[in-house]
Amino acid sequence: MANEFPNGNGAADTAPSMSALIQYTKDFSFENPKAPRALGQQAAQEGPQMSLQVNVSSTALGENDYETVLQLEGKAELNGETLFAFDLSYGGVFRLLNVPQEHIHPVLVIDCARLLFPFARQIIAEAVQNGGFPPFYVPPIDFAALYQQRMQEFQAQQGAPLA
Repeated sequence: MANEFPNGNGAADTAPSMSALIQYTKDFSFENPKAPRALGQQAAQEGPQMSLQVNVSSTALGENDYETVLQLEGKAELNGETLFAFDLSYGGVFRLLNVPQEHIHPVLVIDCARLLFPFARQIIAEAVQNGGFPPFYVPPIDFAALYQQRMQEFQAQQGAPLA
C-alpha cells in the first residue's frame, strides 16, 4: 500500500520495497539424549565439537508475497557422544514490491534470511540453555556468500558457465 501513494511530484512511488508480514517457528526439535549424565561432562578439558548446517528456501505465496524459511541444524559432541542436537525451521512471509524479477530470489534468500536470523539464533540459544548447557549462539552467517557458493555449486552441476 505504501507504494500507491504519490510522491512529491504526483507520480506513484515505484521504489523497491520489502515488508515482513509475519515471522514464526515452523518446526523445532531439541534433543538432550544423554541427560542428566551429559550435563556433568561439561567440565571436560576440551570443549565439545560443534557442527552446524544452514539452509534457506523460499516459496511464492501470491503475486507479491513469499515465504522464506531459514533452517538451522546442529549438534554438540564430546568424545563421540551427542550432548545436544537441534533442528529449527524459522519462517517469515515477506511482501516484495517493485523488485525486478531477477532480484527476487537473492532478496528472499539473502535479505529475508538476514532478517530472520537473530530470532532463530535466540530460539536456539534459549533451548540449549534450557537443556542445562551454556547458551549456544550460532555464529554470524554471511548469507550473500552462502548464496554465491550455492549458485556456483548449482551451475557446476548444470555444466553452465559461471557468470
